[in-house]
Amino acid sequence: MDIGITIDRDVCIGAGQCALAAPGVFTQDDDGYGTLLPDHARGGDDPMPRVAARACPVGAITVTERAT
Repeated sequence: MDIGITIDRDVCIGAGQCALAAPGVFTQDDDGYGTLLPDHARGGDDPMPRVAARACPVGAITVTERAT
């Protein structure tokens, strides 16, 4: 299984919980909003994006499973 990761920039409030929960996948941009590190829009089978999605206080992160 492969996963897709998206951040809704209209919902993100820049709390930084994604970067704290999964620093190998997420960071914050110059304005403080969550963003994916390069090459992480497809997260493989890494469980940390799901942890970060649950940690997001506004639900701005979506993790979807895709068949490979």
